[in-house]
Formats: sequence, structure tokens, C-alpha cells
Amino acid sequence: MDRVQLLLLGLPLFLFFSDVVNLFVSPPPKPTDNHHHHHHHQTPPNPVIQQTLDFPTQKSSGIGGIGIGNTVNINFCSSCSYRGNAVTMKNMLETSFPGINVILANHPPPLPKRLLSKVVPAVQFGIIGIVMAGEQIFPRLGFMALPPWYYSLRANRFGTISTTWLLGNVFQSFLQSSGAFEVYCNGELVFSKIREQRFPGEIELKDLVGRKIGNSRIVDGVGGALWS
Repeated sequence: MDRVQLLLLGLPLFLFFSDVVNLFVSPPPKPTDNHHHHHHHQTPPNPVIQQTLDFPTQKSSGIGGIGIGNTVNINFCSSCSYRGNAVTMKNMLETSFPGINVILANHPPPLPKRLLSKVVPAVQFGIIGIVMAGEQIFPRLGFMALPPWYYSLRANRFGTISTTWLLGNVFQSFLQSSGAFEVYCNGELVFSKIREQRFPGEIELKDLVGRKIGNSRIVDGVGGALWS
């Protein structure tokens, strides 16, 4: 077996074991509601700044730091090229709600799809290894005569390798995609692309997050009145 064949067999084995190790890495944890834990640590608005405002509505509401203490998690499918949409929504929310914490994270596919996606590279490299070094592999497996289908693959070696590599990558990309764009506000789901089968509009998402923050502020206000 020459150096080229050793390289073609050694590299796939290295990548396969790397995928097996990465398989057991836990997905990102589900976002938790940290809003109420940080409520009592909010920095009160500066009364001097409120007196300098020209609009009475802004004086009474004090919306300058409306986003402080609130967290929005956007879990999206990174293999679906949704990162651009997530960054756009992040910038919009940070502008609309100053002080809000927006966290972007990958939303992994279901476990069966993740497991199957790890099998695809092993099949790819197995076919490539058989095509390149079948004469040495089959005798070691106890086959004295090479199977007929091996000669068909060997006759068009480079075509077989390229087709296996292309189809395997397409199938693996499909298995790794979740199609998700899930938005959580303070740990509660406010929009799900998996459920709605569409992306949220900027105005729509701003309204959903704004109402969630407003409801949280009302609940906190009632709780504060009861404790006072």
C-alpha cells in the first residue's frame, strides 16, 4: 500500500473519530428566565436625565432603559444560512429596547438526525477506501474472490469517488439542518419558525418582545407593591 492509499485511509479514520467525539457534546442549554432574579439590581433611572426630557410621555414612562434586565435568545439553524437574519433581528431589538441582552445560538436538529449525519462520513470514506485499496481490504476480511460490484466501481474510480463525496455532503447537510428560528424572551417562546413555517417580520418581532417585556414589568410592579 503506497503513501497515497495510506493517506486516503488514515485521514477518513481521523475525521470519523473526531465526529464521534463531537457527537457527545451537549447542545446549548435551553434559555432560562433570569429577568426576575436581576429585577432588584436594576439601576434606577437618573432623575436629572428625566427632567431634561422634552416629552411628558417619556418623563412618565422612563423607557430609556426598558430593555435592562431582559434577555432574548434567538436560536437559529446555522447550517441553513440564517445567521444574517439573526444578526439583523439582534441589531433591531438592541436599538428598540436599550439595555436588552440578545443572545444568538445554533438550534441543533433532533437527535436521530444528528446520529445519522455522523454515519454519512463513515459510509463515504468506507466506499472511497474500498475503491482505492479493495485488493488489500477484501482478503483481510476473508474474501478470497473480489465481488463483481467492486470491478464496476473500480472501472470508473474517480467518478465513483466524486459522486460518493457529492451525494454524501448533500445528504449530510440535509440531516444537519433544523430549519429553526426560535425566539425566546426571558425564557418563554414568543416566535417559532418551525411552528409558523415563516420568518418573523421586524415590526412583528418588536411588538411581540415589547408586549412580553411590558407584561413582565406589570407583573413585577404588582409584586413590588405587594412586598412594599
